[in-house]
Order: sequence, then structure tokens, then C-alpha cells
Amino acid sequence: MELRQHNPTQGIYAATDDYVHAMEVRGAERLLFISGTMGLDPDGKPGATLTEQLDLIWSNLRVILASADMTVDNIVRLTSYLRDASDAEANAAARVAALGGRQIPTTAIVVQTLLTEWLVEIEVVAAR
Repeated sequence: MELRQHNPTQGIYAATDDYVHAMEVRGAERLLFISGTMGLDPDGKPGATLTEQLDLIWSNLRVILASADMTVDNIVRLTSYLRDASDAEANAAARVAALGGRQIPTTAIVVQTLLTEWLVEIEVVAAR
């Protein structure tokens, strides 16, 4: 599989250093669409803080990816749903750390979550 970033600099606003405008996937045999994943522990209890929830989310994503014989290196698209816009920076930092600095197309949206304890939810697309 080949991944090609498309990050034009003319005629469009500049992407920041933590994402790219688009990712082209060539030669992928499989696509994995992961539903919104929350910061819940194995008993379904949310982490008490944003940091705990982000740690749980990325742990949960790794488990889901592993079940499809993939890793975070296979993630080609990510959407974050944040309860509070002030959490955007921490969410971006957690994403950058989890992806080892690898840039992918990403979107963050501020929403009302189904339960007030849920501070963030992340869905991804992975390819292999």
C-alpha cells in the first residue's frame, strides 16, 4: 500500500504542521472504518479527566486496530468530536503523540455528547 499526502500550498489556506489536507491511498487491500470510540475502560466507565479519556481512547483504538491486524500506522483519516472547544489543543497533542507525529487528514468538531461524562469521541478510517 502506498500513501501520498496532498498538501497544496497555492490557492488554499496552509495546513498546520499536525495534519495534511488530503491522503491518497493506493493499492490498499482492506479498509477499516472504526465507529466513534470513547474514553471508556473495559467496564464501560469513562475516564475522570480529558487526559484519562484520551489515553483510554487511544488504547481502545489500538485494540480495535489489532483485531484487524492493523496499527495506528494504518490510520489514514480521523475525526474528533469534542464536548468543549477548549479541549482541542490537548486532543491534537494526544493525536500527534499517538501517531508518532505522522500527519493525516483530521477534523475536530464540537458537539453535545450523549452523556455529560463523555468529553471526546474519535472515529478513524484505516487502510492496509
